[in-house]
Amino acid sequence: MSFFITVSMSKGLKYLIKVEFRVKGTVDKNDVVGAIFGQTEGLFAPKLDLRELQKTGRIGRIEVKVSKEDAETVGSIVIPSGLNRALTAIIAASVESIEKVGPYAARFALKEIEDTREAKRLQIIERAKEIMRQWTLSETPGYEKLESEVEKAAVYPSVTSYGPEKLSAGPDVASSGSVVIVEGRADVIKLLKCGISNVIALNGISVPKTIVKLCDEKEATAFVDGDRGGKFVLRELLREADVRYVVKAPKNTEVEELPPATIKALLEKPAPVDQVRRRLGVRFVRDEQVMRKCKELLHELEGTLEARVLNKDLSTIASYPVRELAERLPETKGAYAVVFDGVVTQRLATLAKDLGIRYLCGVRVQVAGKPSGVRIIEPKELRG
Repeated sequence: MSFFITVSMSKGLKYLIKVEFRVKGTVDKNDVVGAIFGQTEGLFAPKLDLRELQKTGRIGRIEVKVSKEDAETVGSIVIPSGLNRALTAIIAASVESIEKVGPYAARFALKEIEDTREAKRLQIIERAKEIMRQWTLSETPGYEKLESEVEKAAVYPSVTSYGPEKLSAGPDVASSGSVVIVEGRADVIKLLKCGISNVIALNGISVPKTIVKLCDEKEATAFVDGDRGGKFVLRELLREADVRYVVKAPKNTEVEELPPATIKALLEKPAPVDQVRRRLGVRFVRDEQVMRKCKELLHELEGTLEARVLNKDLSTIASYPVRELAERLPETKGAYAVVFDGVVTQRLATLAKDLGIRYLCGVRVQVAGKPSGVRIIEPKELRG
């Protein structure tokens, strides 16, 4: 029996909008999310724009579940809301108005709007009953039992081996959607003691193929020592692997020496990798490959108002008019880079971040705030 009350809602989010949908074709979660943001945008005043509401914490993370039924896709959506009842109802109705997901007709229907506060009140009452039962039946533990419980609490996960290179790692590297890359085994042990189990070590100066593959598949953060050796390791890692964020220990300090509170605080405020690469003067190997491909395609696309979508191998997987780019990108699976004869706008840059696209290249850039995780290549970078 659990001794904790589970609270899945962030502070201030009071309602759960639950919607069911059916799409007359095969789509995935990203397609549905793209339709939600794309087809509700601009329906009402900016204060009801879903992206803006998420930024201010008034709308929580949208959860989407999909399954296949013959040639159709069915599923459910949960949208946490911290708005008042009237505005929450408007958001629910706007989602119901979605008529297409990708190229396919779709029907979205509201199932219910759940008041999480009522659910929490019932949960607290049930937990209070359980506490009373346990309290009545429990007995004061002896010294030996207390000692045993304390010793169990101090046991940390063991270091495992990961990949053909048998890299030192925590037990959750394979299952987690993100990974923290450190220099050595001692750093792995330190982070495990801090409760961070999706950690893996380079085990040397060179970058193993396993690390390169993990960085392609997961959101990777490099966490290195604050000394000369850490800087050297970081330069090699940023040149070879698609790291997203960077964290450095304080100057002349090693990761394994840091107290847990400092480690957690540093990991909560990582630096975007593009900033660090510019500061160190390091160019990602794949950046160079992508830029050569962009230069070639921009020349080929000049005057066509066409777009090319590339996968990680930089092979073209889709081609369509620039005017259809925002609508059709969510339909294109495996998109890694987009090169087009048009203007890179803020809307397109934000969409690329939402879809996990790593590179955008156009003939002009009109972006006020470049989103982290998306490399926007400007024409002037391709000259020469």
